[in-house]
Amino acid sequence: MNPLRARVRRPGRPAAEASALLIAVVVAFPLYWMVLSAFKPAGEIESSEPRPWTLAPSLDSFRRVFGQQEFGRYFLNSLVVAGCVVIASGLIAFLAATAVTRFRFRLRTTLLIMFLVAQTVPVEALTIPLFFLMRDAGQLNTLGSLVLPHIAFSLPFAIWMLRGFVKAVPEALEEAAYIDGASRARFLWQILFPLVLPGLVATSVFSFISAWNDFLFAKSFIISDTSQSTLPMALLVFYKPDDPDWGGVMAASTVMTVPVLVFFVLVQRRLVSGLGGAVKD
Repeated sequence: MNPLRARVRRPGRPAAEASALLIAVVVAFPLYWMVLSAFKPAGEIESSEPRPWTLAPSLDSFRRVFGQQEFGRYFLNSLVVAGCVVIASGLIAFLAATAVTRFRFRLRTTLLIMFLVAQTVPVEALTIPLFFLMRDAGQLNTLGSLVLPHIAFSLPFAIWMLRGFVKAVPEALEEAAYIDGASRARFLWQILFPLVLPGLVATSVFSFISAWNDFLFAKSFIISDTSQSTLPMALLVFYKPDDPDWGGVMAASTVMTVPVLVFFVLVQRRLVSGLGGAVKD
């Protein structure tokens, strides 16, 4: 790099770093306050003069959360729903993205536009129609009523994102694989799949967060069988209009956040490369 250009850019770098740090603090502060409130004793949480620290941390809120009889079942149900959504939407999106990228067929452009249009429809507007659909299909009060809608809502974004990764793989590579005797299935799973894996990881993060944090569908479709409820519904156990247990709410929210952070840590390297590839495309 030209030293003169480096000198010209350098004065603005501290301001950019300061802005990035300020944004990070603003974004992280609600998370910090949630964790802090989870460790605060009840007297400090309900105090009229809240302080951004505590000198007497307590685990009472976490004891109430883990002592709740159905909490473990809710946690497992959330894992099942999020896991099924991530795996199913990833595989379907990969095959669909390959189809719309590698094959020429009528109405292909129309289909891609429909994917974009599907992203613009608010989830709230479809909740009631989905409720009647699940009722008629006999899926109310089952985990399937949560898995199927989240797969449907995850697919348009995943297909559009993976389409760029599939398109970036040269067709010459596919032709060379066929010349070497590879079948279409072998090329698809042994060559193409590893190359678009960073994009799959990036889309899986969004699918996981959407399914893990879902409250609307869980509240609408799980009506009477509480054994099929997911973790966000556990927050209602601690929230009572007359006497809300804010410590329990914050502790349960903290526990809900941990799997998301673990998932991010496990896929962070491929996530960065995946998002970088998407931006590049």
